[in-house]
Amino acid sequence: MTPAQVSAQASVSASTQVSAQVSPQVSAKSSRQVSAPAPAHRHPDELRAAARHLGRRRFLTVTGAAAALAFAVNLPAAGTAAAAELDARKITEDPFTLGVASGDPLPGSVLLWTRLATRPYEPGSGLPRARVQVTWELAHDDRFTRIARRGRATAHPEFDHSVHVEVAGLDADRVYYYRFRAGTWTSPTGRTRTAPRAGARISELKLAAVSCQAYHDGYFTAYKHLADEDLDIVFHLGDYLYEYAVNAVGGARNHTDHRLPAHFNRETITLEDYRLRYGLYRSDEDLRAAHAAHPFVVTWDDHETENNYADETPENDVPPEEFLLRRAAAYRAYWENQPLRRPQQPEGPDMRLYRRLKFGRLAQFDVLDTRQYRSNQAYGDGWQVPGPESEDPSRTITGATQERWLLDGWQASNALWNVVPQQVTFAQRRDVPSAAYKLSMDAWDGYPASRDRILDGAEAAGVDNLVVLTGDVHVGYAFDLKKDFDDPASRTVGTEFVATSISSGKDGADKPANWDNLTQANPHMKFYNGRRGYVTVTLTTGQARADFRTVAAVTTPGAPVTTAASFVTEAGNPGLTPA
Repeated sequence: MTPAQVSAQASVSASTQVSAQVSPQVSAKSSRQVSAPAPAHRHPDELRAAARHLGRRRFLTVTGAAAALAFAVNLPAAGTAAAAELDARKITEDPFTLGVASGDPLPGSVLLWTRLATRPYEPGSGLPRARVQVTWELAHDDRFTRIARRGRATAHPEFDHSVHVEVAGLDADRVYYYRFRAGTWTSPTGRTRTAPRAGARISELKLAAVSCQAYHDGYFTAYKHLADEDLDIVFHLGDYLYEYAVNAVGGARNHTDHRLPAHFNRETITLEDYRLRYGLYRSDEDLRAAHAAHPFVVTWDDHETENNYADETPENDVPPEEFLLRRAAAYRAYWENQPLRRPQQPEGPDMRLYRRLKFGRLAQFDVLDTRQYRSNQAYGDGWQVPGPESEDPSRTITGATQERWLLDGWQASNALWNVVPQQVTFAQRRDVPSAAYKLSMDAWDGYPASRDRILDGAEAAGVDNLVVLTGDVHVGYAFDLKKDFDDPASRTVGTEFVATSISSGKDGADKPANWDNLTQANPHMKFYNGRRGYVTVTLTTGQARADFRTVAAVTTPGAPVTTAASFVTEAGNPGLTPA
């Protein structure tokens, strides 16, 4: 497969840049296996010195972060670019190799994205450090005979020539088609839709949840099938990319028609590293097809930055100030390469990703960030026997501000279904059916007081139809959420659907080695499957239906998709039954 690329990013938004390198590869989040030695690769010495001088407390403030990062990321002064302008007519190669995307639909608005990259596998993506003018069109039909809106945007080199266009004044609950132009080049056509108006009584909404797409573990075949699904929206729940090394043949993909540059075979650390890694991932034609077919709502987990980090605490023994430089780079590259609106634009190492979307009176989506604000994992992380450290009531996985925002949002909600797209397993998950069980300290099991506050808040707000959407674990689960997980007879208060990975973990198996232990140890677990794929959820006024869609292989391309299982939960009567 020839390297593919993405086009420009739109108007008033700004992004951050990172360059990184990887040497380890991973098949489970808690373990690393080094695949190739990585040369020393660091942030510029002057930036590291500035971070040390500012110190952790000041660096965590917007002012301190901006001061420390200013000369590293070259933000244009006062939001305007100082770079010269490139005549787009002089671009001689396709700049839209990374495709197009849309995201975060509102009743009268959509966000359109592209990034200009003629050569996405090269630093700088093949374009000079100059501004490029891009035009965009939004139409009622895919032939663009009925134009709804059109305009111009600037692809700034400071933002890696990404474009984020917020198009307003649209009809609610309407399908639109869009495209970009730069010089003589026209992007692929994307399809998007606006959300229903506030208070609209819609009868059905179909979404998909996806997560965990390690390029080096296999092909993104599931996305090819996802692109063909009839969906209103897709939620990406984290691990959009991995920081680990990708060798010349693409790991398990085993490319025979081309070789990847050596700079991919190291861990991502710098802004340029992360930017290049997004170029690699978005060159995948199946991922591009899924983005072009549906609007996405994205949130991250850990691998977009570093495995299992917690707030400012890195996985490895790196000073927090230096890790925050890496986090700032990762966050900026994430924003540059995702269909995110202006409020999500990062400030140094800080980025508000949690946000709320409403689809009439049928559904409210409270998108969480369980990585940026969490307490450090108890007992050194991994699977551990729970105890006083993990059960400390002061521990939080969301941070106090986000927790209050979620609970207040439920108090004000008039939606039939309150859906929480987030990262790590919410339900209790014991590893063995005995008293000597362990729990994952990286999941909500490592923060049980935080989970209790969320469930108590849902009950206090009168949330009758709670649905949690989860990624992270490279398997598909379906859970009943219990008032007391230690008492199987306790009341069911909601449901959780865990989307398996797109490719992480390679091919997987229908019944992983721990299938018997987990299903016996957790009677509220109604489904467990270890293949790759995604989950679709159809919300109606009467029920929520989940279909777990899986492919048999990702180490070879082209596997067909099947439905491994389907479940429903009735409105007003939480609890899963086979469909």
